[in-house]
Amino acid sequence: MIFKGTATALITPFTRDGVDFESFDRILDDQLAGGVDAVVVLGTTGEPATMTATEKKSVIEFAVNKLKGKLPVIVGTGANSTAAAVEMSLLAESLGADALLLVTPYYNKATQRGLIAHFTAVADAVHTPIICYNVPGRTGVNLLPATFAELAEHENIAAIKEASGNMEQIEEVIRLTEGKAVVYSGDDGITIPVMAMGGMGVISVASNAAPRFTAEMTSAFLSGDLKKAAKMQLEMLPFVRALFSEVNPIPVKKAMELRGLCNGILRLPLTEMGAENAAKLEALLPSFVK
Repeated sequence: MIFKGTATALITPFTRDGVDFESFDRILDDQLAGGVDAVVVLGTTGEPATMTATEKKSVIEFAVNKLKGKLPVIVGTGANSTAAAVEMSLLAESLGADALLLVTPYYNKATQRGLIAHFTAVADAVHTPIICYNVPGRTGVNLLPATFAELAEHENIAAIKEASGNMEQIEEVIRLTEGKAVVYSGDDGITIPVMAMGGMGVISVASNAAPRFTAEMTSAFLSGDLKKAAKMQLEMLPFVRALFSEVNPIPVKKAMELRGLCNGILRLPLTEMGAENAAKLEALLPSFVK
């Protein structure tokens, strides 16, 4: 198992000219202090679609060097080209990634057979465990439970980040892959419901800004305090809504700016958060920062 509990899908802080590694260092320290169980770099929240190959390599190297022996570093290596996904996965592996997060190929909208061929090609090329990432709202394709169950037979495919938002589908994934693969929630709003059905945690956007709260919530569940975990999940819902009131990562980057951890710079086509939504987020943030 790559991790149990909370993994943070990290933002990438930028300057006007490149990656802001001074802020990135602060953010990683904040995650360590918050007690999260792993981090993800270059996931959707990290804006890799707008980053250069050199920037991506530097971010992986920085995170791996900083967190070696402290936290697992999961690297987003997905692409809509299988060849590009293989190349990126081999690079991340060579740089010391503990696991790879591969989103379903976006825009191409592969068939289920195509998804099997895509993920299998990457899994055959590497020795690092793979987390498949299902987020049909962004990619336009849904990795179905039976398809992932077939992929889970591969020795290098260890888990799935399920962000379909469909609890019945997530339950079916858990049912079909029990003992073969781990299921993580990809939606902060249903972390504890997914864990209650057998999931092992969350790959979280919210834990960028609220690492301690999110980690304590998943830890409470794993230690058997279901009442506390459920209470924290319900408390968190307004905050989660605020974090997704505009397209991710616009709100969470604003939250990190409000916390003084970075300047909040986004890359086009992402734009500054609207004033009304930002005000709601600012009002909620203090309750979740410990």
